[in-house]
Amino acid sequence: MRFLFLALLPLVLGHVEDFSAEAVARRNEFQIANRRALLECRDHFHKREVGIAQRAVERRQDLLSKARRLAGISNEKRSLTDVLNKNHKTNHTGVTPNTDPSTFITPTCVLGQEGEVGPFYVNGELIQTDLRAGQAGVDVYLDFQVIDVSTCNPVSGLYIDLWGANATGHYSAVAADGGTANLKTNHGRGIQLTDSDGVVQYLSHFPGHYSGRTNHLHIIANSNGTLFSNGTFKASTVKHHTQLFWDQSLITQVEALSPYSGNTTPLTTNAVDRVLAGEAATFDPVLEYTFVGSNAASGIIAWISIGINVNQAETVSAASTWTANGAVTNSGGGGPPGKK
Repeated sequence: MRFLFLALLPLVLGHVEDFSAEAVARRNEFQIANRRALLECRDHFHKREVGIAQRAVERRQDLLSKARRLAGISNEKRSLTDVLNKNHKTNHTGVTPNTDPSTFITPTCVLGQEGEVGPFYVNGELIQTDLRAGQAGVDVYLDFQVIDVSTCNPVSGLYIDLWGANATGHYSAVAADGGTANLKTNHGRGIQLTDSDGVVQYLSHFPGHYSGRTNHLHIIANSNGTLFSNGTFKASTVKHHTQLFWDQSLITQVEALSPYSGNTTPLTTNAVDRVLAGEAATFDPVLEYTFVGSNAASGIIAWISIGINVNQAETVSAASTWTANGAVTNSGGGGPPGKK
């Protein structure tokens, strides 16, 4: 298991990065301070009595078993080594669900840098776990755990907003990516509240690709906002945000399947994706995963543990706001098309 640190990512409308001496110094100071905080968490996580790591192993194994039952696949016991040692793999071997987590939990450098939330963030989304909304695609069961690097404890009570493109590379609930009819859809979008272990889980589809970008997901952690009686949450303060990615080998397998294979837009690979290049300079934003069955078509279980600094906050610009009648476009919100 590894930890991803979601840095405070100041947003600039239009997504122009600030390379001034002041901005570079600010990023460096932030990264040095939080590397120290994360290293201090390492010994804490190595203590057997903490239990967080063990529960993560058990929870993710349970998620895999549940996904296999839904797919009608036998729940034969499988080692997490099958996941961690191929494609996006750990440096440790011999890991099984019964292995003492203290032998393989080693938090790595997980600092983020300044980046972008993308132009297709929608505020006021539904609190829901199943984000498929009748769309076609490869099922993805997601497990995220949020840890406070200042205390080394799980962060409960955070609203985690997740969104991604559908199998053919289009975002829901934004007019800029499908016209006004698209405002009535919200596939691939949803919010969940972290539990006492700092955990949220979703069932969505593997995201498709579009011009200039590799396959990826967006997440935002919100700490303040309004929970409405219709099951939606409108954020007022964003704590952190980032984009998450997939192994290129996995992307290749999924893109060969229908309906992904029908997308004629040229595929941008991880090697040339501008956002991944920026994030990878300071942390590893690629999800670990395994298959529900024997291949990608059977479904995917993916997970990551996320370290954040809860004392930071930011305000972001949403392209739309979700309402009882669908999404309503916000004037000037979300940034320009193309920077997704």
